[in-house]
Amino acid sequence: MKQAVTKRQKQTLGKVLRYIRRYWGYLGCSIVLAALTAGLTLYVPVLIGQAVDQILAPGQVAFAEIALILRNMAVVILLTAAAQWVMNACNNKITYNVIRDVRTEAFDKLLRLPFKYIDGQSHGDVVSRMIADVDQFADGLLMGFTQLFTGIVTILGTLFVMLTISVQITVVVVVLTPVSLFVAGYIAKRTFSMFRLQSETRGAQTAFIEEMVGNQKVVQAFSHEDEALEQFDVLNEKLQKCSLRAIFFSSITNPATRFVNSLVYAAVGVVGAFLAISGGISVGQLTSLLSYANQYTKPFNEISGVVTELQNALACAGRVFDLIGEEAETQDAPDAVELTDADGSVELSHVCFSYTADRKLIEDFNLSVLPGQRVAIVGPTGCGKTTLINLLMRFYDADSGEIRVSGIPVQSMTRRSLRENYGMVLQETWLRSGTIRENIVMGKPDATEEEVIAAAKASHAHSFIRRLPDGYDTVIAEDGGSLSQGQKQLLCIARVMLCLPPMLILDEATSSIDTRTEMHIQRAFAKMMEGRTSFIVAHRLSTIREADVILVMKDGSIIEQGKHEELLEQGGFYASLYNSQFTRSS
Repeated sequence: MKQAVTKRQKQTLGKVLRYIRRYWGYLGCSIVLAALTAGLTLYVPVLIGQAVDQILAPGQVAFAEIALILRNMAVVILLTAAAQWVMNACNNKITYNVIRDVRTEAFDKLLRLPFKYIDGQSHGDVVSRMIADVDQFADGLLMGFTQLFTGIVTILGTLFVMLTISVQITVVVVVLTPVSLFVAGYIAKRTFSMFRLQSETRGAQTAFIEEMVGNQKVVQAFSHEDEALEQFDVLNEKLQKCSLRAIFFSSITNPATRFVNSLVYAAVGVVGAFLAISGGISVGQLTSLLSYANQYTKPFNEISGVVTELQNALACAGRVFDLIGEEAETQDAPDAVELTDADGSVELSHVCFSYTADRKLIEDFNLSVLPGQRVAIVGPTGCGKTTLINLLMRFYDADSGEIRVSGIPVQSMTRRSLRENYGMVLQETWLRSGTIRENIVMGKPDATEEEVIAAAKASHAHSFIRRLPDGYDTVIAEDGGSLSQGQKQLLCIARVMLCLPPMLILDEATSSIDTRTEMHIQRAFAKMMEGRTSFIVAHRLSTIREADVILVMKDGSIIEQGKHEELLEQGGFYASLYNSQFTRSS
């Protein structure tokens, strides 16, 4: 287990260093300034020692020499402050550039991940990785740059200067140093796994909160508040325990190293006093050595804190890199063609597909759709209607078999060009935060004002948009804000009517619209579908009576096929589905 944690830490650290390497100029500048800052800081105790040696005896003080030393100290302190300011600016530049790159790469990967990953992950946990975990990573990285380089240079520089003053005292310091390193290392090794568990639990809590906030109406409608609170308490208590353990172990690092460092300071004082009495060093040099002993031990305290923060940062970074490292959606073939001027013909030959290997869904599916046909897809819940749509749009790839559009296999064309030839309206609407106009022109950003209004009128959305405070410039919140479900669906319909692609997919597109508006929309759809291949998924069978062909699906297969009247005459599964709409349950 420990070997696995250590290996994971090394892998994560290697990835972090690859991001940092892009900004080697700022990194080199930071290292040089850290050395300069440490050198100037180490020179101050020398000046202090010289000033002490100018105090010879009561009434015998060399004020002129002390004034000169104080002037030099002031110059050194000002230079140190300037170097630290520039060094911190370089460190901030490195840190936030790295964080920007990580977030950009993570979001880019999120947009290219296969739907299998998105469907199988908690959305709140994904958000937590990209926001909370990256923020924690930034804090640890910034602290590392700010204190790590300066601390290491200070330790090495202090040892060198102390060696020039007194070899004996330097040996005492070096002998006691491993004790501090052992204490800090022992604790740091045990904090990584705790911080990782804390990060994972925080992600689970974020996912739960996101789920409850997004479905608050359902929670309250079914009086699920108490149960939700109990579940939250369990997650919250788990996070509290994880955080307490991680923070407790990390917090004892500093006091433990401070105790060891106090031993070093005391040893320098005792040995130095005997040397001063015997004439081996002056009182001023002893003063400098005590200052150096304090400066030498201080970086160990800071580095121990940095190591603890880095454990947290690496744990959080590991979760982000896990997301970035996920296998992206299979790339388009190098010789993939662009689907242009699609004629609307669609053919599925011996297609098989399942979401999980142990549960078959679609087996040996065959379908041939002519250009301009209206194809209705009906069947009970779970029969594969939505799965068929996912395969047509290539949100999922078939396990076997072949799907052709305009005679070209979909694997041989780019996904972008394939999806540009489909217009899609789903039962579940999606609107982003922005203006009404921005939501309508999503598929055609260069649309003119006249085109936008024409699409809105065709979808019967223009009348309610005109009543909004700022019309088409009205800003709506995420997922439509205060708009009704029907209004949101009308905007989604307008979005498709603006693009008018050669093929349409309507998945319960009018499920949230009142009957009167639905009649107008159906007429608009009928006009829009003229000459366009259309796939219509519907539960209300009365809306698909005019379809050219109706596919009746069950258990992933087509069991009946034909026009509305033909299927009714057959008296099969479709007829029972259709008649069930008018049968009252006793």
